[in-house]
Amino acid sequence: MPRVIGIDPGSRLTGYGIIEAGAGRLSYLASGCIRTGSGPFADRLAEIYRGVLQLIGEHAPDAMAIEEVFLARNPDSALKLGQARGVAIAAGVAGGLPVHEYAARRVKLGVVGSGRASKQQVAHMVRVLLELPGEPQADAADALAIAICHVNTVGLDRYPPGGH
Repeated sequence: MPRVIGIDPGSRLTGYGIIEAGAGRLSYLASGCIRTGSGPFADRLAEIYRGVLQLIGEHAPDAMAIEEVFLARNPDSALKLGQARGVAIAAGVAGGLPVHEYAARRVKLGVVGSGRASKQQVAHMVRVLLELPGEPQADAADALAIAICHVNTVGLDRYPPGGH
């Protein structure tokens, strides 16, 4: 079955979630966070790049879905987030994946049914949709939601049984 890696970029924590889609359902494979150290910013960006490439190598996804940058109140934070997002996208492209971008509002709408859903509502629906025993860590839940949004956007019928 085709696999999708969702990425919730951040300069200190980059969430990831990997799901399979097919036969009319979604299946959880893995999730977590790439945690960067407190060293120079360029080194943290390199950690994100290497981390995403490693995940691609380990899980062989067929596509990447990533959250678009939102407007932050702090320009420095927005710039750092954009750079973290950029290296994650570069790693996806280097790993041979098509990269699909989704606004946070669209992710919430695609997973919860409301573009104004709270983080808790998103995490709960991720848990329900993927039949998880508990709610995943916040950044991982967001990344799984991005992957689910991608599958819901392209449609499960695009992923027939036995695809991967």
